[in-house]
Amino acid sequence: MNTLLKESAKLIKESNFTFAFTGAGISVESGIPPFRGEHGLWNKYNPQVLDLGYFLNNSAHCWTYIREIFYDFFADAKPNDAHRILAQMERNKLLNAVVTQNIDNLHYEAGSETVYEFHGNSKKLKCLKCGQVYDARDIDFENIPPKCVNDKDVLKPDFIFFGEGIPHDAYADSFAAAEKAEVCIIVGSTGEVTPASYVPRTAKQAGATIIEINPEETIFTSAITDIHLKGKATDVLNQLGELLF
Repeated sequence: MNTLLKESAKLIKESNFTFAFTGAGISVESGIPPFRGEHGLWNKYNPQVLDLGYFLNNSAHCWTYIREIFYDFFADAKPNDAHRILAQMERNKLLNAVVTQNIDNLHYEAGSETVYEFHGNSKKLKCLKCGQVYDARDIDFENIPPKCVNDKDVLKPDFIFFGEGIPHDAYADSFAAAEKAEVCIIVGSTGEVTPASYVPRTAKQAGATIIEINPEETIFTSAITDIHLKGKATDVLNQLGELLF
């Protein structure tokens, strides 16, 4: 492991363009469970509440669960060391961008500035009628469903529901980063969700070295990973940070 850490640090220091690709695993240590897997949220909640068509016809019902999951349960989640190390890497010019599947805003809260949110951000709400965007901190979640002050239409969390496409800018920026990357650091993503999982695969095809940080092997490991740093995101990134800073 120590040799692999040193090799990874050397590759990152020598790279002209490095980006991190993060998934649910990086935020688990902040108290946010993944959606899938043994302890995933879909074992407790019906994913139908995040289906766009169902939401449009049953917004009050959906908002009962959306509030519980994203604005009660997740409200106190804070960035962990893994988020902070990536932010420090960016400040030290060792990381050019973060492409994240997560919607928890924790990369921004940790201090990262160049973040491409592939699936949107739960800290923002949007009126589907007029396009007005609201900060979730300004919303009274005691009264649901929340509504737009302009046209009284129901607000929707500004992250991707089932049945929606990926935001154009996030999609374009993510794949542009992958095309020019020399190093891609996968953190906490298993590679199960498409099209997001195509981002590191595109980086690999473009010639990037893939460093994977995950406690167990994933779909990525045998397919595209060059170096697997096996362990929790906070543990591995703290060790990597000691070699980088």
